[in-house]
Amino acid sequence: MAASKENMNDKDIQVILGTLLRAGVIISMTIVLIGGIIFLIHQKGVITDYKVFKPEMAGFSSISAIFKGLLTFHGDAIVQFGILMLIFTPVARIVFAIFSFLIEKDYLYVLIGLIILSIITISLNGGLAH
Repeated sequence: MAASKENMNDKDIQVILGTLLRAGVIISMTIVLIGGIIFLIHQKGVITDYKVFKPEMAGFSSISAIFKGLLTFHGDAIVQFGILMLIFTPVARIVFAIFSFLIEKDYLYVLIGLIILSIITISLNGGLAH
């Protein structure tokens, strides 16, 4: 009797995807909390004037700047990284779903997933208007 090949069924995939989303949200929330605490410790009671927007104060507005700020333990960079993790959690879910559809040989859903992933990528890169 040949050993039967066990494939992941839909329920297994849904459990993995749900766990991926929960873990991503919890991890990003923890990173934001740690970054917020570090930010408050480093500020030591400095009062910020929010009446006038100063764009030069937004030092971590690019992904490379956020990673440079992580290396130096800037609290606001850590918070920004946590927010990036929160943004990329559903993106990771879509990527995992595409691979699971490939395993199941469900090519229509692979195509739909790739279309969704490309729309998100275009949107994150500034959209079509820029």
